[in-house]
This record gives sequence, structure tokens and C-alpha cells, in this order.
Amino acid sequence: MRHYFQFGRFGFNLTTPGGKALVMGILNVTPDSFSDGGQFQSLEFALARAEQMLADGVDIIDIGGESSRPGAPQLSLQEELRRVMPVLYALRDCGKPLSVDTYKPEVMREAILAGADMINDINAFRAPGAISAVRDSDCALCIMHMQNAPETMQRQPDYVDVVREVSDFLRRRVEELTAAGIERERLCIDLGYGFGKTVEHNYALLKASGQIRAELGLPMLAGLSRKSMLGAVTGKPVEQRLAGSLAGALAAVAHGADLIRVHDVAETVDALSVWRAAH
Repeated sequence: MRHYFQFGRFGFNLTTPGGKALVMGILNVTPDSFSDGGQFQSLEFALARAEQMLADGVDIIDIGGESSRPGAPQLSLQEELRRVMPVLYALRDCGKPLSVDTYKPEVMREAILAGADMINDINAFRAPGAISAVRDSDCALCIMHMQNAPETMQRQPDYVDVVREVSDFLRRRVEELTAAGIERERLCIDLGYGFGKTVEHNYALLKASGQIRAELGLPMLAGLSRKSMLGAVTGKPVEQRLAGSLAGALAAVAHGADLIRVHDVAETVDALSVWRAAH
């Protein structure tokens, strides 16, 4: 199984479960994200947040200009570019890989031209033109599962077998991207916790994530930070989910996750350091 993963200009040796997992810091430049919307909307505050993440030991920074919380409306192309591009240009020489969280092919193209190292697409590159937008670059690509769209995904999520259906969806997307000429070495997968899933669906996927990773043979990104699946277990509101987020991160790594997408970088870096020292 391949363990070397290329993020554009950057390469990482990803090990088997229990080894080095990379911490992806969330940089939302939005007014309406479920957890930190509005906090880093201005360029000045966004860059200050990025500098803090770098100091805290982040491995990758994921820049997002459009909220994908349940019920979120779609954002115009022009507004997403206005939010994302100045931050991307300002950070492209920071010494760490930069990811852009978008499903719009036009944003993908502009981000790649500006030096993005990864495109993180909640829509799994299904939008018309998405594959052609990324095919000829060297960007890493994260393929996520989502049932329906953010506006409707949490109304009534429904599966016969959530583990098999999510795994099959990701396999089909990987096959389509590789058939289009995209190297497998550029791909990673995301099970899409909270994107068209009930609490029970999310935990079934978490428990089976190592199996799915092994079947598909690709690095896996896990994003559980501050999500409602944690609140459902702890009873805590979003601003009090740090402990749950850290537990979720460690559980994801124990089940084989290679990248952990988080809001709380310093705490996650410390938790993973202790966890690795004990294994």
C-alpha cells in the first residue's frame, strides 16, 4: 500500500494506522460557518489566525470561503473568490501546504493558478468542469461523500447500508478521476461526517473507516471537529466541544485517518503527540 502523498510542492510519508497523522487547520473566511463564522472574515484577522496555526504546529491550512453547514445557502462565485483569493495569495509562501475548500470549478482554477497545493471538494468533483479544472495540475485532491446538498442534506438522511454506500460512492469517484487521467498519488478520501448523515450513520462510518481506507487504498481525511455528532454524545454546545473534538480526532487516527481537519490546532497537535508516544 502506498504511503507517500503529494500535496503539490509538498510530499509527506503517511504511515499505517498509529503513525504520523497530519493536522489540517480550518481557516474559515466566512460570516456564517457553524462554529467560527465571522471570526476571521477580514484579511487581517484571517492572516493572524493562520500565523497562530503555523506557530501551533499545523501541517496544512484549509481555506474556505463558503459555509457548508446544514441549511447553508449557495454563495456566488464572485463573493467566494473575493473572500478566498487574497488569503491564498498572502499565505502561499508560508512554508506549509495550502488547501482550498470549494466545489466550484472556477474557484479551483483560480486557486491552482495562485499556488494552492490541495483542492478539498465536498461535492467530490461532480460539478460540470470540476475534473477538467484540476486534471492538469499537481494539486492533491480530496474526494468527500455527501448525500444531497448542504441546503437539504440533514433533512432526512437515508441509507440501506451506510458503510457500503459511502465506500461504493468513493470508489466510483476515484475510478472516474483516474479514468480522466488523474494520478492516484494525488487523491485522498473523506467519509463526510455530518454531510447527509444521522448521528448513528456518522459513528457507523467512524467505526468502519479503517476498513474503507484499506479497501480503497488511499489516504483518509477525517473532519469531526466541533460537529453535532460530538454534541449528541456529550450534550455540549458547539463552543464546549473541545474535549469531544480531541477524542474524535484520536478515534479517527486509531481507525486509520491520515489527515485530521480541526479548528483547535494546538490542542490537537498535543493530543496526537501524546497518543503517538503511548503507541
